[in-house]
Amino acid sequence: MLVSGALGAVVDMVDAVPDTDVLVVGAGPAGLALACALRLQGVSVRVVDAAPGPASTSRANILHARGAEVLDRLGALGELPERALTALTVTQYLDGRSAITVRFGDHGLGTARPALYVSQADIEAELRRRLHELGAGIDWGTALVDAAQDGHGVTGVLDDGRTVRCRWLAGCDGSHSTVRKLAGIGFPGVRLTEPFLLADVHADMPVDRAGGHGWPHRDGPFFAVPMREVGRAHDLWRFMVYDPAGGDSVQGEQEVLERIRRLVPERTGRTDIRIEHAVWTSVFRVHRRLADTYRRGRVLLVGDAAHIHSPLGGQGMVTGMGDAENLAWKLALVVRGLSADALLDTYEAERRPLATGVLARTTTATRLQVGDTPLMRFLRRRVLVPLAAMPSVQRRASRLASQLWVTYRNGPLARGTRYRSGGRPRQGDRVPDLPCTRPDGTRTRLHAELGAQWALLAPAGDGADHLTEARGRLGDAVAALDFETRHGRRELWLVRPDAHLAWRGGRTEASRLARWLDESMHPNRSG
Repeated sequence: MLVSGALGAVVDMVDAVPDTDVLVVGAGPAGLALACALRLQGVSVRVVDAAPGPASTSRANILHARGAEVLDRLGALGELPERALTALTVTQYLDGRSAITVRFGDHGLGTARPALYVSQADIEAELRRRLHELGAGIDWGTALVDAAQDGHGVTGVLDDGRTVRCRWLAGCDGSHSTVRKLAGIGFPGVRLTEPFLLADVHADMPVDRAGGHGWPHRDGPFFAVPMREVGRAHDLWRFMVYDPAGGDSVQGEQEVLERIRRLVPERTGRTDIRIEHAVWTSVFRVHRRLADTYRRGRVLLVGDAAHIHSPLGGQGMVTGMGDAENLAWKLALVVRGLSADALLDTYEAERRPLATGVLARTTTATRLQVGDTPLMRFLRRRVLVPLAAMPSVQRRASRLASQLWVTYRNGPLARGTRYRSGGRPRQGDRVPDLPCTRPDGTRTRLHAELGAQWALLAPAGDGADHLTEARGRLGDAVAALDFETRHGRRELWLVRPDAHLAWRGGRTEASRLARWLDESMHPNRSG
């Protein structure tokens, strides 16, 4: 099937030996996470990016707990927890006084990795470091300009005229994705807001640097988030200001900075905030868009190439990295011939509903923040503030932002479960970072064993037959771990590389596990 009509000069490549298993287009967080996860599972990758080199600045500066867990499983967390702010709070002000402080935390969801205030550029640097350790690099200044697929692979054309033959093409190239356009995948949606001004500034801010701060205003909100810069005093802040009145006329860095200086006292009511200079500025509008499909044949979309939404709530990076981790283990099984390519359809089935929910929630939050009608102002002041001050509402908000709650129990891989939950994870649920024991007796964490492999959790002395069945269908990358259930029942759990429960059953049910694996890895439909 021809992805783009401009590739007529390329000869039939059906029988050509691929240059790489997967061509990843885009070296942002989603693309790098996908590449690292694939390399961990023995899949060859090539990463290309049209940019001349790594970005030193970024719009995203918060990584919620689910994203930190992904980095942990990939071995890419590095020193980010030490370099970032981890005690995350967001304080909202009314009439010059703090009205609400929301704290982001675990809330009993069993993670060893907290949310981080950290630059996207720093996260990408750690992912690049890890990718290099795994034996792959990035071709900077290299754009994909055309592609054609057939029943055996994809032939991509680069901007210098070279061709790349791959088995699968992954579009991780952002909201203006070339891969998505070449595949003819629609990206419907709407613009939600007028301009926001964004600036990283060195400033004297007489507020707590343990968290972010927000000032609602009838003309639009003002947000300030602390940032760390290695080797400098702790005076770096990110300002984001909604500016429907003046944003269209503001372009250059100095214009953005002067406009923000003018808006600071108007929006915050404070005259003691002093901005020294800007490190980086930008102007953007918020859009909401969702791809019609995440897969077209051998072309797959990941992250912002598949969905974009408001930055309020910091859901962009964590959602894109979750996409990457979900896709990687499935694509690895297909590449290694251990699964039919129809397994890749479960990627969209599991991840697209999550993106739909994120788009809905961030759209609502944005409209409530920027709406300037009397009704919106009334809701912000008289309804939302009292509600948000309630501990139960704050816990729910923090839990939603973390994405630790994400489950695929309604997806196609969770069908046929026989057990009630009884306080235990159900098929498709995220499994907490449990303490476990390796066969040699050393202690470990569950999530430290994942990423590159599956895990079969079994009480001591159980699971030999189950392990044989699992490795017979998934390959040798299945770790055997001892754990003791706290529920008084001898159960075995098969956990996916992305920390979701694949299967749960009894000690005599190895044949049922084998049947589930056969049905899941080789679904009876074409890819």
